[in-house]
Amino acid sequence: MSYAGPDIDPPRPRRPRRGPLTVALAALVPGALLGWLVYAAAGGSGGSSGGAGSASPAASSGPASAPSAASPRAGDSAADAKDPGPPTGGSAPAAASGTLKGKVVVIDPGHNPGNLRHPTEINRQVDIGTNRKECDTTGTSTNSGYPEARFTLDVAHRLRTLLERQGATVKLTHDGDSPPWGPCVDERARIGNTARADAAVSIHADGSAQGNRGFHVILPASVHAGGADTRPVVGPSEDLGTRIAGRYLRLTGEPPANYVGDGTGLVTRKDLGGLNLSTVPKVFIECGNMRDTKDASLLTNGAWRQKAAQGISEGIVSFLRG
Repeated sequence: MSYAGPDIDPPRPRRPRRGPLTVALAALVPGALLGWLVYAAAGGSGGSSGGAGSASPAASSGPASAPSAASPRAGDSAADAKDPGPPTGGSAPAAASGTLKGKVVVIDPGHNPGNLRHPTEINRQVDIGTNRKECDTTGTSTNSGYPEARFTLDVAHRLRTLLERQGATVKLTHDGDSPPWGPCVDERARIGNTARADAAVSIHADGSAQGNRGFHVILPASVHAGGADTRPVVGPSEDLGTRIAGRYLRLTGEPPANYVGDGTGLVTRKDLGGLNLSTVPKVFIECGNMRDTKDASLLTNGAWRQKAAQGISEGIVSFLRG
């Protein structure tokens, strides 16, 4: 998702953590990030100046989708082409052991590979509560042509496999050519709401300038306008995002973004329909910057994408277990 700057709030101050410190992680974090990451790894709940409520109770609304892998295509790196795809066997890592039976997770792979062929449809304006904006966009790509839409699907497939191993019911907002474009941002939010998801995560990669690198997790701002009311889920979403950011940093080694978020890896926005219209805890993650050569070398590597999926998975698992 190409980075746009309007309607971005500075990160909100954290409330005191409620869980025990994970001291071992502190040794892994240099300098100014030390305190933040210890907090994130501890899984403490973050507060919200806009008012927080409880997450909606979840109910399973159907069987989990079967795991699948995105096949390598033209434009992938050599490392990507050799990658076997999401794992299909073996036991789950110790950090994510146990069962998530009864929990529903919605994964929203950003954009759609077919959007390029449907400009009229994706440019249609939809209501996101605070204003109207396009139904969807094509997303960005690396300088060598690896599309964000293919990256997000690949990570989504890997993440689905990891979560289903834990017993979770996992739903994707789209899967490759189904549907052939979109869905629109309001429909992406509605899918999570209808599923009564315990957690929803939208996967993206940024399209900022060379030299701007690192990941960031986007949290919903407190919005109460039109059909949008995020107030009940601001607090749970911040908790979800903080946990994902901490695990993602630890598993991938990707630093928090050096161009947004003041080094925290967390950004609050009120201009994204997928967040504004969500009635369940939801965040976006920009996994790295596709236009930076260092980040692009990671994003196009299948083995690294597996680490990215693992980091996101561990953050979700931590959140669902409280």
